[in-house]
Amino acid sequence: MSTESLYLDKELSWLSFNERVLQEAADKSVPLIERVRFLGIFSSNTDEFYKVRFADVKRRILIREEQKGGESTKHLLSKIQSRVLKLNQDFDALYNEILLEMARHHIFLVNEQQLDTYQESWLRKHFRTQILPHIAPILLTDDIELLQFLKDEYSYLAIELQQGNHTRYALIEIPTEQLPRFIQLPEPKGKRRKTLILLDNIIRFCLDDIFRGFFDYDSLSAYTMKMTRDAEYDLSQEVEHSLLEQMSEGLNQRLTAMPVRFVYQREMPSSMVDVLCDRLKVSRYDSILPGGRYHNFKDFIDFPNVGRSYLENKPVPQIESTHFCLASNAFDAIKQQDILLYYPYHTFNHMTELVRQAAYDPKVHSIKINIYRVAKHSLIIGSMINAANNGKQVTVVIELQARFDEEANIEWAHRLTEAGVQVVFGIPGLKIHSKLCLITRREEGELVRYAHIGTGNFHEKTARVYTDFALMTCNKDIADEVKMVFSYIQNPYQPVEFKQLIVSPSNSRSRLYDLIDREIAHAKQNLPSGITLKVNNLVDKGLINLLYQASSVGVKVQLIVRGMCTLTPGIKGISDNIRAISIIDRYLEHPRVVVFENNGAPDVYISSADWMTRNIDNRIEVGCPIHDPALKQTIIDILNIQLSDTVKARVINKKMTNEYVPRGNKRKIRAQTAIYDYLKHTEKQLKKKAEKSGDPDD
Repeated sequence: MSTESLYLDKELSWLSFNERVLQEAADKSVPLIERVRFLGIFSSNTDEFYKVRFADVKRRILIREEQKGGESTKHLLSKIQSRVLKLNQDFDALYNEILLEMARHHIFLVNEQQLDTYQESWLRKHFRTQILPHIAPILLTDDIELLQFLKDEYSYLAIELQQGNHTRYALIEIPTEQLPRFIQLPEPKGKRRKTLILLDNIIRFCLDDIFRGFFDYDSLSAYTMKMTRDAEYDLSQEVEHSLLEQMSEGLNQRLTAMPVRFVYQREMPSSMVDVLCDRLKVSRYDSILPGGRYHNFKDFIDFPNVGRSYLENKPVPQIESTHFCLASNAFDAIKQQDILLYYPYHTFNHMTELVRQAAYDPKVHSIKINIYRVAKHSLIIGSMINAANNGKQVTVVIELQARFDEEANIEWAHRLTEAGVQVVFGIPGLKIHSKLCLITRREEGELVRYAHIGTGNFHEKTARVYTDFALMTCNKDIADEVKMVFSYIQNPYQPVEFKQLIVSPSNSRSRLYDLIDREIAHAKQNLPSGITLKVNNLVDKGLINLLYQASSVGVKVQLIVRGMCTLTPGIKGISDNIRAISIIDRYLEHPRVVVFENNGAPDVYISSADWMTRNIDNRIEVGCPIHDPALKQTIIDILNIQLSDTVKARVINKKMTNEYVPRGNKRKIRAQTAIYDYLKHTEKQLKKKAEKSGDPDD
């Protein structure tokens, strides 16, 4: 068998994942407004694909051309473009279908040619007072460097001003940062219908109000366009530059980086397309895509529900941890037992409350935390500043290289430094992706450490939509090693040995290899063996090869992979003991978890690391063993529920067809709903047990 057939192309696997997102938009059992929002998620994902994955393929082609090669990469590029074209066609058809469905529910998304007289009058006034102050056309004259000012991922209206045989062009940015993309229009009293119009179409409707009095023209035409730039950037390696300065420079480089995708309205005149491509220096390896009338569908993620409440997901009450609720404070709760939270089923308030209490608890001596992405108005950051104001020793490790969050993290770094917090940065080329918090208290003359190890970010907003595990423990062995990780972050080249934690790039590869090898050895001895793995992405060839080896000797391997999976299940004699599924549903599946059967005494780890080479070898990541038997069983039960999903699980196979797991005569199991019920029942049982043990008559 050829090496190529052992591994799927990661870029095509990524597009297959995004097709699963599109399937959610097509699923008529999903509430209508949520289907619209899935279109937005699909679009946002596509933007990121071009900025990162497609840009990488383009760079590989250009490098290999210099070396007189690269035919296989060009072939891959062709397959990518073909797949993207098909997905875009499916998207357009689905969008039109959903528009009709919204109309059946009396919700109309209209364009500027579908307005009645009253709406036209209202809109002109609204435009003059609310929108016009944000409009500043850019005229495409010979001395304008388009690449210098055109913003990445923003939608623009390309304007053609025609006077006789003379044509001039201008660009208008659609100002969605300052204004909502969707405006609700007034309706006569008594009408059930709700009418929305896109900001783009309001500007089209009022073009004369922008240009009249400044330019002579016979006709005005507007066409949408959008450009996506390469998201990579080079960091200056000059020694005297701090990482903060280097990242600021890198962001400026990204702002003017070369485009990798140019999308334009298919009705745009070819002469205008040629002018724009020339000005944007679009190469033959870039993706030049004719599209529909609207771009930046990612804004549809926030599509407003102006109809009935059943058109969107019902709010689900978050579950409170019984251990935290019954304890006098967060530290007493953690001291009594390890606590496992599973967001968003459990409330993230337990984490924000832990650091809030730590900020003023007189027993707290120091707080260390590492930040990758945080909410815009972060309570976590606020507590760090409050703790510093209260004289605590506070250290915040900020990852300045968190893709697309660099600017926000640079701003946080400034604010924390001004508040007296010790801010630590990593080093270029070694992202800090771990999710750690360490609080040290002085208790009865002793220093006691409380640790948080998680799979997701300290982000209040995403904790409501991403599923993630968080372990809170004062286990001395684990907490001491978390302290070692913070030292390692500040000096990643110092010799260090972790016995509990699996830490990248220190020991992740060797520890994971050893754990898989142990399952292989057990299988060869006819002892119980098995591996269950849940990750976002599985693309590391070394780990995949070991999974193939495990499968070939009889180890049952079960995979739950949300995104890219380059492992090919079902190859006879190689991967026929491997089953792989992917679940896309209301919440974004984000945890990284692995269970090794270990001859009937399972080892369970949660981790911040995907099984990608970058996460294993080139980032600081932390995986943690779960020691408490009840918490181990909780994770195993949750994984088993997901492996039993017959509603939202898709089969991952060589052809990447995204077929739903066949239900047969099994009952319907929707994992996310079943997990919520399971956790709710678990907390209820814990509460009953606590009440019973506290009963004086017992």
